[in-house]
Amino acid sequence: MVSFRRLALLLALVLPAMHVLFAESSSSSSNPATQAEAQPQQSTAAQTQPQMSVQARIKARREQRRVAALHEVYDHLYEGYVGAGYLRTHAGVPQRVTMYDWNVGLTRYFNERLGVTLDGRGYYGTPFTGLNQYSITKPAISEYAGMIGPTYRFYLQPKYSVSARVLAGYQEGNFSGDTNGVGGVNLGLYPDSSTFAVSASTFIEYNLTPNIGLRVAPEYVLTGFGSTQQNSLGFTSGLVIRFGKQ
Repeated sequence: MVSFRRLALLLALVLPAMHVLFAESSSSSSNPATQAEAQPQQSTAAQTQPQMSVQARIKARREQRRVAALHEVYDHLYEGYVGAGYLRTHAGVPQRVTMYDWNVGLTRYFNERLGVTLDGRGYYGTPFTGLNQYSITKPAISEYAGMIGPTYRFYLQPKYSVSARVLAGYQEGNFSGDTNGVGGVNLGLYPDSSTFAVSASTFIEYNLTPNIGLRVAPEYVLTGFGSTQQNSLGFTSGLVIRFGKQ
């Protein structure tokens, strides 16, 4: 009876101890597996983060170079241009004429996009007036204009830009200077006069260097000779020179 009590007491002491040992063994065996799973994830994240940082740095440097190139080209205070052009217009009713022009101008920029342009130009053409009693069929005519208005660059790249411009001002027409005193009116041309002039154009500039570019500008021109309106289409092109720093 005493031996049985001793055996029961021994079992009561040993069983809890064995339970604790088994729990510690299970915990220690599971921790290495968890650590082993966590290590590849940490290693992958550690490898990915430097790669992403390198790509971000490369992208940032490219953007910095692009901004610096834009600043070098478009941070000039003034932009002068000189060129030639073409205009299809009316010289009378119903005479239509192709006129060729020279044009010069200067733009003062307030930032890299917005400026004010002062423009001057001269047009020259020879309208066909038909057979007449004066034997003058193709008299030379000329027009001269001075205009001013805003210019805005709405798309910028280091090598080229796209801009829009609206000009308004004064235009003078000489329609009788080559008629030997007959007068342009007797040939169906407008009388010599001055009138308003409005020009709207969108132009592209290609930059040869930060200071020099080439320009092509399709253009609409509205004038009011002969108490009528002339809706004319044409273009100008020329050389652009930038100078001065903002």
